[in-house]
Amino acid sequence: MTIDPRISAIAEEATEWRHDFHAHPELLYDLDRTSARVADLLRQFGCDEVVTGLGRTGVVGLVHGANRTANRAIGLRADMDALPIEEATGAAYASRTPGRMHACGHDGHTAMLLGAAKHLAANRAFNGSVAFIFQPAEEGGAGAKAMIDDGLFTRFPIDEVYGMHNKPGLAVGEFTIRSGAVMASMDRIEIEIDGVGGHAARPHFAIDPVVVGAQIITALQTIVSRRLDPLDSAVVSITTFNAGSAFNVIPQTARLIGTARALSPDVRDQLERQIEELATHIAKAHGATARVTYGRGYPVTVNHAEQTTFAADTAASLIGDDKVDRELAPMMGAEDFAYMLQERPGSIIFLGNGDSAGLHHPRYDFNDAAIPYGISYWTRLVERALPQSKC
Repeated sequence: MTIDPRISAIAEEATEWRHDFHAHPELLYDLDRTSARVADLLRQFGCDEVVTGLGRTGVVGLVHGANRTANRAIGLRADMDALPIEEATGAAYASRTPGRMHACGHDGHTAMLLGAAKHLAANRAFNGSVAFIFQPAEEGGAGAKAMIDDGLFTRFPIDEVYGMHNKPGLAVGEFTIRSGAVMASMDRIEIEIDGVGGHAARPHFAIDPVVVGAQIITALQTIVSRRLDPLDSAVVSITTFNAGSAFNVIPQTARLIGTARALSPDVRDQLERQIEELATHIAKAHGATARVTYGRGYPVTVNHAEQTTFAADTAASLIGDDKVDRELAPMMGAEDFAYMLQERPGSIIFLGNGDSAGLHHPRYDFNDAAIPYGISYWTRLVERALPQSKC
């Protein structure tokens, strides 16, 4: 692929923006510095409108094409928040805030979308409008939903919406995507077990919630292995088990916390129902009680077929069809771009980050070599989705 010299120049600037964001990570909705910097840059680029404070700290920059009366608009989304992880990259631009780092590449996502905004605001070689969406709180805060609830799709009449995420292990300059369910729903499980405490030397006078909890954990694994269709994908993981405080005392209570993931709404419903049934019935069989709180988080991320084909074809037009994998295996991680895809047709594509550490790892870093590919993809997507009329 030959990078447009104009985009190459912007990519150098975008790398500097990326390093600045990386050095100053902010979490969830507390993005005062990041969102202010994004808004300032969008204004410098000459965006026709810059809206701040959408979904608390979200930013939207609106750019009209050469024919602004064209009745069509698309949205392009990047996430801005970092993670509560201690950085171990050793990079010159490493986090200056202890316990926080950009360990998922949102600094790169933001920089690439800013680069596309700068190029498209300067050239406007399209008809219609583009909304550049910079979202807070992807990492567990449902920032996409907050922006939607705050009027994202009513204030900006967006017809389609597209996202992009980096992917470690995929070569720089390559893309991967799939139609349909691409990332899982993300739900939180909490199980409170009440037994009868007592002396550890006299277990027959107690109802041990530790034993009950252990049996519940084991039984929950049979939901995926024995109660779901083997062709359906799901995960049930208990990650926290809290009970007791002394070596010779059977505690009164125990608490289990975990997560459930699914790639379809029907399987998600089954997980919720069967977790409740197993936990309460096992506890009852031992003379204990169990209260299950099943908190629904992000929905399944579902790429729309037409827009996925369009996104893949756009990437292929840049780098060749052999560098675009259209059969990405679904992932059990979650992504709150799912909320936007429930509101508008669209698709999320994955961009190669090369041989880097995995996402959410202390040594992860976004690969700057991917920046010109990301900017080029966004630019080409807009020019193909909102083509200028030919005389």
